[in-house]
Amino acid sequence: MKDFFTGLQFLTRIRLVEQNDWSPESFGRSVKYFTLIGAIIGLILAGLNYVFSQFLPSHVLAAVLIIAEIVLTGGLHCDGFMDTADGVFSGRSRERMLEIMKDSRVGANGVVAFGLLLLLKYSLIIDMTPTMLFAALITMPVAGRMVMVISITSFSYARPEGMGKAFAQYAGHATLGIAAVIAIAVVAALGVRASISAGGAVVAGILTARYLAAVLGGLTGDTYGAVTELTELAVLLLFVI
Repeated sequence: MKDFFTGLQFLTRIRLVEQNDWSPESFGRSVKYFTLIGAIIGLILAGLNYVFSQFLPSHVLAAVLIIAEIVLTGGLHCDGFMDTADGVFSGRSRERMLEIMKDSRVGANGVVAFGLLLLLKYSLIIDMTPTMLFAALITMPVAGRMVMVISITSFSYARPEGMGKAFAQYAGHATLGIAAVIAIAVVAALGVRASISAGGAVVAGILTARYLAAVLGGLTGDTYGAVTELTELAVLLLFVI
């Protein structure tokens, strides 16, 4: 349970236990629980949707759900998405891209890309029926974290060191299989539409990870966040299609 709580308290702002030991080994072992943590995030979002849909118009509800996910995750993946956009769209050398991504300041590319991401998420959420939205809100974070696990376990790390390095180094051989079983069980319970949307989104996320790895010479903690955000967007898009 310690490794589960390590992952939960890193990927979200949910604090259930006090932890002072954040070892690289514990970070790595927590990766197998990422899709389960995604399911928890999804259930919270679905619960908020049920409550607020009783009295909020659909356009306000869409904004509330997007804000709720950002608050719940502490904007962790949003930060990675913006940093990745700043680096990859800079048009610089691979080494300079990695330097730009490491800079804590956000640039114009990151702001524009994130604004477009929010606009697309908002537009897709507002276009869903209540039944579709319930399943999509749970599928979205599960598929996103599945692609994150694939990125951690199946791609080389672009830097000699960094927080993401611990995930990649200590994840273990069984991590991908355990995360996949959890993801498949959750998504299959939500029906055919969720299964197809999740499968297509995971493929899109893997292709995105391959592209980023080719550009950067591997993946980083920032790109883990970027592929998660883009996979979630792909889930919403496929649900609507």
